[in-house]
Amino acid sequence: MNQPAPKISGPSGRPVIRQLDEAAVNRIAAGEVVERPASAVKELVENALDAGATRISVDYADGGKTLIRVTDDGCGMTGDDLPLALQRHATSKIDGSDLLDIHSFGFRGEALPSLGSVGRLTITSRVAGMEAAQIAVAGGRMGAVKPAALTRGTVVELRDLFFATPARLKFLRSDRAEAQAIAEVVRRLAMAEPTVGFTLRDLTGGGEGRGMFRADPTGGDFFDALHARLTQGLGAEFTQNAGRGEGDRDGLR
Repeated sequence: MNQPAPKISGPSGRPVIRQLDEAAVNRIAAGEVVERPASAVKELVENALDAGATRISVDYADGGKTLIRVTDDGCGMTGDDLPLALQRHATSKIDGSDLLDIHSFGFRGEALPSLGSVGRLTITSRVAGMEAAQIAVAGGRMGAVKPAALTRGTVVELRDLFFATPARLKFLRSDRAEAQAIAEVVRRLAMAEPTVGFTLRDLTGGGEGRGMFRADPTGGDFFDALHARLTQGLGAEFTQNAGRGEGDRDGLR
């Protein structure tokens, strides 16, 4: 059986080890981070939660293939933060000293640069007391930071997912199936965060879009808030047949 010749070889015919360029590295990372539109939604909503958001809106079109927009009222980023946020392994969530001390959803700092390498990504953000700023990156090519208009928080808009890697598009399912996957991600995160408000809209075809899911912030103690949120997400019949439970194991309660 003939062995295929290596694609990269030196004068001796042996494979040569070379450093991949940044664009190739980011696209490889995107394959691990972003499998489908719902994966992008999950990463962006988790970033919003880590930013302390109390309200998160998710808009999409064509099953998330042409548009995903996540808007939050979290702490925001400055103009100086934006280019750094698009660098791999740049994160505000850990300092690298203790990888067992994790208190956030994500910490690797790969989601935003991965999205920017395979789609058209625009981030607009504002920190309280400072001016809003915006940055765009398409297919791994980053633009300059520009002034923008925004009241508070962050808006991340992703258009034309996988336009830079068209082979990935053929692995996506129908728009309806991808939209259902997005809705499932948002519902799961909403059930885990009962004090945060969530809205999900389908903007396919333009206009104001169609509301697909809404969960208003709930109050009270944790169990009361969770009970109210589960009623919103799963229906009253589920919570009427659910009970509270408490336990201790390995120092966790």
